[in-house]
Amino acid sequence: MTRRRLLLAVLTVAAIAGAWLIRRGSSAPPEVAFAAAKRETLVSTLTTNGKAEPYEFVIVRAQREGRLERLAASKGQQVRPGDLLAQLDQGEARAELAAAEARLKQARAAVEVLERGGREAELAEVEAALLRARLEMKAAERDYESLRRLVDKQAAAPHEMQVAADRLDRARADIRGLEKKRAALVSVGDRQAAGARLEEALAAREQAARRLEQCRIRTPLGGVVYDLPLRAGELVRTGDLVAAVGKLNPMRVRVYVDEPELGRLAPGMPVVITWDALPGRRWQGRIEQMPLQVKALGTRQVGEVVLTIENPGLDLLPGANVNAEVRTRVVSDGIIIPKEAVRRQSDQTGVYLLGRGDRLVWRAVELGASSLTRVQVLTGLGEGDRVALAFDRPLRDGLRVRPRFE
Repeated sequence: MTRRRLLLAVLTVAAIAGAWLIRRGSSAPPEVAFAAAKRETLVSTLTTNGKAEPYEFVIVRAQREGRLERLAASKGQQVRPGDLLAQLDQGEARAELAAAEARLKQARAAVEVLERGGREAELAEVEAALLRARLEMKAAERDYESLRRLVDKQAAAPHEMQVAADRLDRARADIRGLEKKRAALVSVGDRQAAGARLEEALAAREQAARRLEQCRIRTPLGGVVYDLPLRAGELVRTGDLVAAVGKLNPMRVRVYVDEPELGRLAPGMPVVITWDALPGRRWQGRIEQMPLQVKALGTRQVGEVVLTIENPGLDLLPGANVNAEVRTRVVSDGIIIPKEAVRRQSDQTGVYLLGRGDRLVWRAVELGASSLTRVQVLTGLGEGDRVALAFDRPLRDGLRVRPRFE
C-alpha cells in the first residue's frame, strides 16, 4: 500500500512538472530570423524560358512521290545553295521524259512538213505538173507570137492565131489551178493545229523535265543540315519533310514571357540565355522585337520576345529549350531587403520590424524593382531597419520575439 502511494505521488509530481514545462515553453517568445535593410545595387531580372531556332532557315519538302534512292548529305553537314540533299528513284521520271521528247519530235516534224507546203509525194506531184504547165505556157506564147506576126504579114489565117491564143489561155488557166491546188495542201487551220500540237508537246516535255529534276532534292539555302529524318529506301510522299537547313550563327531565340510581366519589358534590354544541356555556357543578346500578340502556351498566356545571339561554335542547337534571364532594371544605392520579408495584410503590403522590447511592429511599404530573391523598398524603411524573415507560424503586430540576426 505504501509503495502504491509513493508511486502515485511520483507520477503526480511528474505530471505537474511536465505541465509547467509545457506552459513555460508555449509562453516563451518564438525565435524569428531578421535581416537588415541595406543600401546596395539591385539588378531586377525576369526569369523565364524560350526556344532557339536558326536566324535563317528553310524546310525542304518533297515535291513528288517516290522511293528515296540515296541521301547526298548528312546531319550536321555544311551545304551551299543548290547542293543535292537526296535523290528519289528516277526510273519513272526518265520514262516520262523520253515519251515527251518523242512526242515533241513528231510535232516538230509535222510542222516542218507544213512549212514546206504539205506531204512530200503530193507536193512533188503538184510541182511537176506546174513545171509542165509553165513549159506548155511558154510554148503557147511562142506559137501565138509567131502566128500574130504572120497574120500581120498576111502569111497565116486569123483563125490559126485564135487557136494559138486559146491554147495560151488554157496553159495559164492550168497554172492557176495547180497553184491553188498546191496552196490547198496546207490550210491556215492545218498550220494552227500543228502549232498548237507543237506547243503542247513542248509544255509536256518541260513538265517531264521538271518532274525528273524534282527527283533531285536540293537546298535553296546555304547553311547546316540540322534535320534529316529520312532513310534510303523509304517511300516519300509529296510534301514530306526531307531536310531542314539553316544558318546557326547567329541564332534567334524566342523568349516566352507571361502576360502580367510583359509591361516590364522594353526593346534593347539585355538577356542572358543558358541551356541545361551545356551547364556554365552563357549567350548574350538584347530584346529586338516585342510581342505582337498574346497566345496560349500550355496553361500559360504568353507573349513572344525575339532576340538574336552569337553562336560561333554552333553549340546551341535548333529547337533547344533554353532558360532566359532578362535584366529589366538596375537600381543603384537603393534600400534593399529579402523578398521573403514582404507580407500581405489587410490588402496592404508591408513588413514586420523589430521594435523596442523585441516586439514586432507592422510597417506598410511601397516596393520598387525586384530580382529573384531581393526587392527594393521605395518608402517605409530606412537603412539598418531589421525586418522579420519567413516564419512557420503567423506573426502579429506587438508579438514579442527572440531575434536571430542573419
